[in-house]
Amino acid sequence: MSGEETGTATRGRRSKVRRLIGEYDLDGERLEDLWTAEKDDRLSLRELADDFNQRLLRAVMVDVGMNPLDGEVANTYRLLTDDDVSSGMRTQARQTLEREGVDVDRLSKNFVSHQAIHTYLTKYRGVTRDEQTDADRVQKGLDTIQRLRSRTAAVSENIVENLVSTGRIDAGDFEVLVDVRVFCRDCGTQYDVQELLEAGQCECGGDVVVDADEAESSD
Repeated sequence: MSGEETGTATRGRRSKVRRLIGEYDLDGERLEDLWTAEKDDRLSLRELADDFNQRLLRAVMVDVGMNPLDGEVANTYRLLTDDDVSSGMRTQARQTLEREGVDVDRLSKNFVSHQAIHTYLTKYRGVTRDEQTDADRVQKGLDTIQRLRSRTAAVSENIVENLVSTGRIDAGDFEVLVDVRVFCRDCGTQYDVQELLEAGQCECGGDVVVDADEAESSD
């Protein structure tokens, strides 16, 4: 493991994370420390991306003269990025930042993915880590489900909007929700897939199966 930013293989290419660290004076070593910490303290790549993006958001807010209170940065980031946030709440958060002088479109484009964090750590800092943890594998699975759920919601919303606008159906102000649930055959209980994955087991520890109707809706 090395704290030096190496990279014969990456010479001539720019890392988005590296650029943002220099532009906003962020702490690159923090990413390395949190990724290689002891297993109980280390963060997954997804958690590192969220942490980095929140530090970027704070830097941008401070640059335009804002003085974010405790918890304000995390809440604003949630409103801008969380799939469960309504479009109205997201729009309100964007407008609040824009009134303060924040270029929200540029900010959103600067938010990094967990893949970008991994590239920065492994190719630009030469960091290695122990084998993938169970938490990382669970998070990877959850990320895949969330991407599919978001895609299903977006496609469904476009279809409904088109049918409403062309007068084929009547609907008021609507919001599409995609709910993926897991059913345990042993105890007969159902769980939201995210709750089950984060908990690590159901109440009885038996085999579980994703509800067939919900699984088909995510294809």
